[in-house]
Amino acid sequence: MWPVSKIIVFAVPFVAVGGGVLAFFLMKKTIRTRLRVDAQLRADSDINEWLVTFDWSRKVLYVPTIFASLIASLLVGLVEAGILTDVVVPFVGGIWFAVFAINFLVDEYEVSIKVLMILILCIVALFLWLSFLDWVHGFLRAFRHIGISVNWKGYLLIAGLFSVAVLLSYLRGLFYYVAITPNYMNIQTGPTETGEQISREEYSTRVDTGDFLERLFGFGRIIITFRDQRRQPMSLLVSRIGKQSQRLESLRGKLAVDRYDSNPTQGP
Repeated sequence: MWPVSKIIVFAVPFVAVGGGVLAFFLMKKTIRTRLRVDAQLRADSDINEWLVTFDWSRKVLYVPTIFASLIASLLVGLVEAGILTDVVVPFVGGIWFAVFAINFLVDEYEVSIKVLMILILCIVALFLWLSFLDWVHGFLRAFRHIGISVNWKGYLLIAGLFSVAVLLSYLRGLFYYVAITPNYMNIQTGPTETGEQISREEYSTRVDTGDFLERLFGFGRIIITFRDQRRQPMSLLVSRIGKQSQRLESLRGKLAVDRYDSNPTQGP
């Protein structure tokens, strides 16, 4: 028989989950998620075009690192189990570190095409200088001594940490988002009806894809500025920036007019 303290600790997760489910059903009619609003706009016959989007966390840029961690975890796990014998664990770690380093540069720095070209020219100039001095072989050989050894659980933990960050960003985007239509923009700031509608004359939008590496990952920014100078601009990191920018340009150039039925009274 368990003591009371252990029973209480055992019951805590079940009580928390049950409370969350109960709260969901009690607030089901008042919760306004991004998906629900998108369905409402799709059912509105007066609106033909709209855009519902949210601000991703920059941790979503680490999706390649998540996949690289899962693959590395699988390979190292097979090596530790004795199934694979021709895979060098430090070599797997080196490839994983290269993917992570690229992700870190994309996340930390804004790299335009001009800066990228300068970096490429600097690297080419470095190798030309090393080749002139016959130091290329020694320079590359130095990287052979860099080995990263992590067991499969470590790679799986890294993938889990980044996945949780991406998932939390997506869940937050269900309740904090913007819905743009030809006539207005709705800014949602909570799980219920808490929000604000702004007419199309009171704000302007622009698309920023100046970060070349970020754009290669399919992401860009939608910048929303307001006529009221007291309000700070909104910067949204969005996925599929190509399609979203086209939809934004299309709907900003249109004005929706409500439909109405006309039943004129006929004379005798």
